Amino acid sequence: MGKNKGARITITLECTCRNSQNNIVRKPGIFRYTSSKNRRNTPARLELNKFCPNCNCHCKFKEIK
Repeated sequence: MGKNKGARITITLECTCRNSQNNIVRKPGIFRYTSSKNRRNTPARLELNKFCPNCNCHCKFKEIK
């Protein structure tokens, strides 16, 4: 019998600054990070402050489906 994986799942974080025009863009495109979270402790969508190489600054990354 297989074991249950538990409450920890893999999530994708996407940059929120991809549509803003006032940032200096180094290269076009969408930048994403992958991470994991515990579904029981954090049922809401995650929002982390990370570095985005597209806009060359730290900005918010939101969890996507």
